[in-house]
Amino acid sequence: MSLLPSRPRLLAVGEPTHGDETLLALRNELFVRLVEQQGYRCVAIESDCLKGLVVDDHVTTGAGDLDEVMERGFSHGAGAWRGNRELVRWLRAYNAGRPAAERVRFAGFDAPLEMTGAGSPRQALTALHAYLAAHMDTGVRADVLDRLLGPDERWANGGAMLDPSRSIGRSDAAGRLRLLADDLAALLGAHAPELVAATSREAWERACLYARTAIGLLRYHARMADTAPGRADAMMGLRDAMMAANLLALAERGPTLVHAHNRHLQRHRSTVLLGGLRSAPPT
Repeated sequence: MSLLPSRPRLLAVGEPTHGDETLLALRNELFVRLVEQQGYRCVAIESDCLKGLVVDDHVTTGAGDLDEVMERGFSHGAGAWRGNRELVRWLRAYNAGRPAAERVRFAGFDAPLEMTGAGSPRQALTALHAYLAAHMDTGVRADVLDRLLGPDERWANGGAMLDPSRSIGRSDAAGRLRLLADDLAALLGAHAPELVAATSREAWERACLYARTAIGLLRYHARMADTAPGRADAMMGLRDAMMAANLLALAERGPTLVHAHNRHLQRHRSTVLLGGLRSAPPT
């Protein structure tokens, strides 16, 4: 820390590969010291931002069994890594008995995406609508959202990652959902003061997470259906933009530690080759 002019609001540690337990143990040791000695109050890792809410509830309140939390609270298979289990265990032990203002939070900051496909926007969009509908007329009925969303399996079609024709991202229903998600997000911002007063700052911020995720997923699905040459590059750029937006929101809340693959943290452009899905070379 003495190498830095001041304590960064976001302090990120990269890794060259996922799942290496030696690196995860080193990360944990470093993060423990930064929490205890430098006052960091959030740990964010490269995992599904919605699933991460399960882990956050556990480490802050003790909700849920650790085995269940590790299974339900992570994406990319990260719940099976011993280092992540030890991190969650330590966070829960550290927070036990502490007032809310002193607890260390947990967050996933990745989008609900896997290498083989993208998730349905259902969870994020319906949660956003439910939050708003409890306090105002949104102009959108829940059954209309449900009809437009349809079966989640249509969104999670793994073949769409490599074959745009198998994506529903540019269907009429998906286009309508993008407009509705944008309208709901606008309501969330326009009525922020009364919504915060009626619920809490934290509840409103969680609704903002739902809004970012719903809009980002719908954009991503639209790109999956694109046949343009820069399709893969655009998809990866959208994912990193969603990551960045989540990190900015966490930084607004307080000093945050971040752990992710180097590719998501570096400043220069990168390339990747995965089963025929190739991003454009840097220019």
